[in-house]
Amino acid sequence: MIEYTQRLDGITPAMLEGFFEGWPNPPSPDTHLRILEGSTHVVLAVDRASSNVVGFVTAITDGVLTAHIPLLEVLPAHQRRGIGAELLRQLLEHLRKYYAVDLICDPSIQPYYQRMGMQPARGMMIRNYARQAGRA
Repeated sequence: MIEYTQRLDGITPAMLEGFFEGWPNPPSPDTHLRILEGSTHVVLAVDRASSNVVGFVTAITDGVLTAHIPLLEVLPAHQRRGIGAELLRQLLEHLRKYYAVDLICDPSIQPYYQRMGMQPARGMMIRNYARQAGRA
């Protein structure tokens, strides 16, 4: 059974193994925990049987007008079970007071987010892949 929580109490790097699949330079579980701790809002999907985190979503806000969703990920073995949709649903509920909630994704993933009520948009970005692992 999957339990959803916004709390990081008791979450350890060992519970965050296996994320960022396909990234050429992924953050370590220690860095992943720092990412979660530094986010304004976090929703975790935790497998009660193993106590491991199987999915997460994060948001960063200015606390007034805007929010950005930088990461949503579900471990491959747990995908296609509605976990990502539930993570996003819960996060968007927390963010409903904001004027703008933005998320940047590849065009191939846009239909997924459209089903969750988001609209496609154009944007700009900088990606420094040498810093992808989150190390100084």
